[in-house]
Amino acid sequence: MLTLPNPTLPNPALPNPTLATAAAGRGVWIALPTYNERENLEPLIASVLDQLPAAHLLVIDDGSPDGTGELADALSRANARIAVLHRASKEGLGEAYRAGMRWILAQPDCDAIVQMDCDFSHAPDEIRLLLSSLDAGADLALGSRLVAGGSSPGLSWRRRLVSRGGSLFARTVLGLPYRDLTGGFKAWRRDFLARLGIDGSYANGYGFQIEMTRRAHQLSASITEVPITFRDRIAGSSKMSGAIVGEAALMVLRLRFRAERSVHAGRRPSAP
Repeated sequence: MLTLPNPTLPNPALPNPTLATAAAGRGVWIALPTYNERENLEPLIASVLDQLPAAHLLVIDDGSPDGTGELADALSRANARIAVLHRASKEGLGEAYRAGMRWILAQPDCDAIVQMDCDFSHAPDEIRLLLSSLDAGADLALGSRLVAGGSSPGLSWRRRLVSRGGSLFARTVLGLPYRDLTGGFKAWRRDFLARLGIDGSYANGYGFQIEMTRRAHQLSASITEVPITFRDRIAGSSKMSGAIVGEAALMVLRLRFRAERSVHAGRRPSAP
């Protein structure tokens, strides 16, 4: 069990309440998939370690042509808390996360795994909010823009439509109760993620986020939505595209049809 104090309450035993994880001595791994994020990588890692000095980070680079992987290697040589997993080419967010989570699950010093983007759209100072939910007993904490207290200031109406519409579509088709299903800011209890398994998923793009939450729900996970502030990236270009949105929508329909076929065949629906 993680031992993280409530991040809203200062701990007088600590010089700074943001050092809670270091004081707890527990293992938190941050999974950072990257593709052409050289401008954001170093300041993002510095910000994460400023908030959580005891955390470890795994950069999962998909052969970025802008030198992101080489910069990650340099940062790793300078700080043993940073590891790098190089992949030959860009194969999709789902494949990157599967490879990264598989690597992290093999580490002996892991109690929790946090997924986040490398472009500052997910605030490093909100990681502790997700970890606090795990400490309270959740198996999976979802950073949510769409629950009370969550927001996405400065995003275009198109981006808002994609996130809200995509979540509503997935909730309706899959019968899930969670409001923000397309977000990528999550914290997993390590033991639960190991039991759920990474290789049972197949979505390759942003649909990976929906698929993994759905599989966790099927396994009766304790899932909490934590309000977060989602902002647009501070540098570089967005990876969102019409093809990615379409892939996620098709994946949702496939999940629904698989479940219906299982029911008609007299079997309980199973996670893909």
